[in-house]
Amino acid sequence: MFATAGRGFTLIELLITLAVLGVLAMLVVPMAQVSAQRSKENDLRLALREIRGAIDAYKRASDEGRIRKEIGATGYPADLDSLVRGHEDLRDPERRRIYFLRRLPRDPLASDSAVPADQTWGKRSYASEPDNPTDGDDVFDVYSKSAGTGLNGVPYQQW
Repeated sequence: MFATAGRGFTLIELLITLAVLGVLAMLVVPMAQVSAQRSKENDLRLALREIRGAIDAYKRASDEGRIRKEIGATGYPADLDSLVRGHEDLRDPERRRIYFLRRLPRDPLASDSAVPADQTWGKRSYASEPDNPTDGDDVFDVYSKSAGTGLNGVPYQQW
């Protein structure tokens, strides 16, 4: 803006400057919120892919006879922590452990950071219905417990 000779800015110049800054702030804040939501959604997508891949690897190892499977069991892990704890490899002469995850990722949309990582996820057992996932004797799939909806319009629980 223009400054008059030695007297500073006029009231009108200050009001125009504040109005321009206000308009810019109104444009930037929603963009920052969308960017933060997009980042959390990307983290959710990656965490789901990692856990689901580990569950599939566990099932494959169970089907191949590499880990102990009880008679009548589905071959899926009993809980998410068993993916991190690992299991004895029955085909290895030295009986080393097979690990499926280094650590269990947290649900990035979970609000309480004091809750353990395995409790931030909703779990679906093999015996439960796809439309109504429930806990059971094993973990067939995981989903976010968040009641929100993604930028794509799909609820997080259906990802």
